[in-house]
Amino acid sequence: MVVLEDVPAGFVPISRTSPLAELIGPMYSNGTGYDLSLGMRAQQKHSNMRGIVHGGVLAAFADMALGYTLAFANDPPAALVTANLTIDYAGAAKIGDWMYTRTDVQRQGGRLAFANCYIYVGEQRIVRASGVFLMSDIKANAGKENRDG
Repeated sequence: MVVLEDVPAGFVPISRTSPLAELIGPMYSNGTGYDLSLGMRAQQKHSNMRGIVHGGVLAAFADMALGYTLAFANDPPAALVTANLTIDYAGAAKIGDWMYTRTDVQRQGGRLAFANCYIYVGEQRIVRASGVFLMSDIKANAGKENRDG
C-alpha cells in the first residue's frame, strides 16, 4: 500500500480515474495541460517473476499518461481512443521505485493526435512510448445499458 509520505511533493491523486487505473494504481498527477505528469510507486502487484515491474504495466501506464495528457489539455476533456502504441523498454523499475512520466505532444488535430511519453525512475528514462490517438465521440461508460439488458 502506498502512503502519502511515499508520494513526491506536487503529486496528488488523479482527479478522474477508470477501472484499469484503479486496478494498477494508485496513480498521481502533477501539472496541467501538456505539462501533465503521472506518477506511481512500483508495488509487488506490478512485478513479474524477475521482481521488476512487468512490461504490460509499463505499457498501460504510458498509454494512460499519453491519453490523460491529450484529453485534459482540452476543455472539456477530449474523448480519445488509442489507435497505435509503440513501446521501447530501455531500463527497469524495481518494487519501491517512484515512476513518473513526461509527455511530448507532437500534434493534436481535430481527428488524430500524436505524442511521445517517457517513463522515468529518478532521472533514468526506462520507457519510450509513441502513441497515435483517434478523437472519438464515444462517451464514458458507453454501452453500459447494453450489458444490463
